[in-house]
Amino acid sequence: MVDSTIRVATDVGGTFTDLVCFEIAGKTGQSTVSTAKSATTPPDYETGMMNVIEKAGVDLARVNYLAHGTTVVINALTERKGVKVGLITTEGFRDTLEIARGNRPDFFNLHYEKPPPFVPRYLRCELPGRMTYQGEEMRPLILDGLVDIINGFKDEGVEAIAISYLHSYANPAHEQATESAVRELWPEVRVVSSHSIAREWREYERTNTAVLSAYVQPVAEGYLRRLDEKLKANGFGGSPYVMQSNCGVDTLEAIARTPITMIESGPSSGIWGAAELGKLIGDPNVLALDIGGTTAKCSLIENGNIRIVTDYWIEKSRKSSGYPVMVPVVDLVEIGNGGGSIAWVDDYGKLHVGPQSAGAVPGPASYGKGGTEATTTDANLLLGRINKDYFCGGEITADMANVEKTIGNIGKKLGVDTREAARGIVRIANNSMVNALKLVSLNRGFDPRDFTLVAFGGGGGMHAVALAQELGVGKIIIPANSAVFSAWGMTMSDLRRDYFVTCLADLNQGTAEHIEETFREAEKTALEQFAGENIDRGEISFTRFAKLRYQNQEHTTEVELKGAIAGEKISNIVDSFKEVYEREYTYRLDAPVEMVGIHLVAVAEVGKLSLPARQTTGRDISTAVKEVREVDYALEGIHEATTYDGSRLEPGMAFEGPAIIEEEGTTIVVHPGNRTVVDDYGNYIITI
Repeated sequence: MVDSTIRVATDVGGTFTDLVCFEIAGKTGQSTVSTAKSATTPPDYETGMMNVIEKAGVDLARVNYLAHGTTVVINALTERKGVKVGLITTEGFRDTLEIARGNRPDFFNLHYEKPPPFVPRYLRCELPGRMTYQGEEMRPLILDGLVDIINGFKDEGVEAIAISYLHSYANPAHEQATESAVRELWPEVRVVSSHSIAREWREYERTNTAVLSAYVQPVAEGYLRRLDEKLKANGFGGSPYVMQSNCGVDTLEAIARTPITMIESGPSSGIWGAAELGKLIGDPNVLALDIGGTTAKCSLIENGNIRIVTDYWIEKSRKSSGYPVMVPVVDLVEIGNGGGSIAWVDDYGKLHVGPQSAGAVPGPASYGKGGTEATTTDANLLLGRINKDYFCGGEITADMANVEKTIGNIGKKLGVDTREAARGIVRIANNSMVNALKLVSLNRGFDPRDFTLVAFGGGGGMHAVALAQELGVGKIIIPANSAVFSAWGMTMSDLRRDYFVTCLADLNQGTAEHIEETFREAEKTALEQFAGENIDRGEISFTRFAKLRYQNQEHTTEVELKGAIAGEKISNIVDSFKEVYEREYTYRLDAPVEMVGIHLVAVAEVGKLSLPARQTTGRDISTAVKEVREVDYALEGIHEATTYDGSRLEPGMAFEGPAIIEEEGTTIVVHPGNRTVVDDYGNYIITI
């Protein structure tokens, strides 16, 4: 038997669990790609993963590499299914968590109430001791009261403890001493110290991050342990990698210690995949759009670089300030608009789509599983954009009677017929997605016309052309296997860790040595961590960024740095900052520039794939034609569209719209007059 390398990636989404499997022949290097989808199975998400592995026919005993992305952390937070947490903090600062920030998104609401903290006041305790912002001990730590605190936590049923002290980002000694004492007094409890997650200033954000990490740790750790056990029981001999929010994977052991780092695990893998695909085909400037069953996520990629931020918030909306999470997260905008988003009419007769979702159960009305609400998927079915006779790859018989009924009910409330109601649902869903794409492009000083739109997820190809036309984008890429593209992105990911360290310094030649030393210390920490996991120094590469601002400003702009920091390079760094700042904010200031912190990216390659071109048979494109049918394009009216079988389209084949491409997991809608070409890797290149 020919030796082969098998790499598997699974992505647990809100509606479906996706799988991609690459089998690469040892002698020829030829790869075979297989994909599968199955329903997500909350709360036992590992069951859904094993289901999709079984459905794909993957023999785990032969798998060399397995990566996994999951929504378990974000779901535990949004559904409030974590554990009871106790907080230990600096004397006088127990209410930092409740004071929060003064931002009031619902500005004119004088009765606005901040979202309640995850730790109530009676579980927030203090200990004497204090560091200065420079990391010097102002008052010694006194642990005399810790025994009473621990006993109180035990009486209240606390399962995890968060420790967050003032200025521990500069000197974590007090947190380390407290954590050590807690583990000695109560070995069974989970303990999370803020310095182990974030080494940046901003007391509230760092404290809240430690609390949220403690809140989800038992849940996430239990999930990862069960997953590992099931994989091993089914023959997997390795250790799985877990996708993080920073577009890199990490070991299961490392993630289990700080599971909050996988809060946006699924979306980040799709964004990473879009960046890698852009590099592969020579389009490094990309607008990435992931449309799934529950949400749509988008991000901007410039010159192949993905922006990673630490000012991420959950549950932030026009009416709530939400909760900060200070971990490295891909910079994206997420909206509640996907295939399962529910259409509804408010008391004023206005049509809305989302953010509520029908999920996988009962699902859209067309699933025939008891759904009583019309969704975006149902509207696409009624308009003929999705083939009712090939729904979900032929696995589901579309309940068109229920589709007519539910969309008809929407139409009655609006005073229009059923078809016009369906058109309205599609157009409003598109409008919401266009606004999201504008937030990551126009609002940050980028012209979307300078970018290529890469759309993926089950609904990406359905809406991509309409969105591109609205934004003026001239080129669209629908990746091969786009329905499971986020899982594909994991197979292209490296083992990655981001280190953020506060380093306040005026940007001048006199501070160059101090800045360089801060980077070296972060690199030393990274190398020690990787060495502890038997990763060779030669496999590790570093990329440096600086978080800069004009003196006395509140927030920062990140700039990439090249090479070691030396005095003569400072002026170049200042010029780069001003250029980036002007692009984003439209102006420059004649003011000193200061550094607020460093951002170090440490990457170790774990066998990332390089994709070979697809083979062709030389058959004619006519062999891929399934039928010609009427399709309603919502804005362009009804057209006779040629329907193609995506599995029979080969590199080099080309055609013009109106057309529909049908694949097992997705449908691509090509509007009238738009040209489509299949490239060497099986991606669909659509030009407006």
